[in-house]
Amino acid sequence: MKSSMQSRILRALSPPGLGTRLAVAVAFAGLVSACDVHSPTAPGTLASITVTPDVTLATNTTQQFIAVGRDAEGVVVSISPAWSVVASGGSINASSGLFTSGSTAGTYTNTVEARNGTIAGFASVVVTASAPPPPPPPTFLGAAATHGILAGSTVTCVDLGVINADVSVSPGSAITGFPPCAITGLRNAANTYAANAQGDLTVAYLALAGMACGTTITADLGGTTLAPGVYCSGSSVGVTGAVTFDAQGDPNAAFIIQVPSALTVAGSVVLIGGAQAKNLYWQVGSSATIGTGSAMAGNILAFTSITLVDNATLLGRALARNGAVSLGTNNVITLP
Repeated sequence: MKSSMQSRILRALSPPGLGTRLAVAVAFAGLVSACDVHSPTAPGTLASITVTPDVTLATNTTQQFIAVGRDAEGVVVSISPAWSVVASGGSINASSGLFTSGSTAGTYTNTVEARNGTIAGFASVVVTASAPPPPPPPTFLGAAATHGILAGSTVTCVDLGVINADVSVSPGSAITGFPPCAITGLRNAANTYAANAQGDLTVAYLALAGMACGTTITADLGGTTLAPGVYCSGSSVGVTGAVTFDAQGDPNAAFIIQVPSALTVAGSVVLIGGAQAKNLYWQVGSSATIGTGSAMAGNILAFTSITLVDNATLLGRALARNGAVSLGTNNVITLP
């Protein structure tokens, strides 16, 4: 029989048993866990970006967004993110984060992005329709308000035209075709009265041009219905067929149409829901042409000239800052 000393030596030299091996493994894991007190990302390394605020804006307004970077432990890290808009809704300055909402209302989820390398954060924007502008006060057109026609160079009429209002020209002096055409109001050419009217027309024109755009319109308004507001286009504007202005029950509702170049009408203007021609303004960057037989409404304030072709009518005013107002045959202009 083996001695007790031999048994102890053999046990010491033999591999450890299963229980022993498990105990060692558990002890080693505990040691590793106790030592691993930090996350895999080193402190000070960017792990996330938070963009604020999530915001609701009216169309064509601005909002400053803020981006804050943090490491895996939540400690703020300095960043210089690149800003972009990824889901529409507006535009943003790529370096500053200043956002400008677009002209189309809607909900744009996670559209504002701040990115630093591979890390990005997002914010959402809700764009709401701008409130319609209040109607210009009765004195908005000043001395130009009494005019059916106000021109900068000349006023001409071929035959059978009737202007149920004042007609003036300044700094030009030519008013021709009356008779056979008729003026029921005052006639003034190259005098103080006409010059004052032109001065007030310029003020009103610039005020309309400076109004913030609420909705961008297409090149042709024919077949559309517009609610009160300020509308703008990037090019010329036409009316082929009928365009309807709906005041939605508010007789004081205002409509401003900003046309950067030419306005061409070959149709009619329809006013519903209490809309009134006196509260409709067409600010035209060059010239306006009201085509044959067209039924036009509103105040036309043109930078250059206005032409009414045969049988065209206007419930409103034809006010040209620099050029001529020219009438064909059988035109009628009546103040709204």
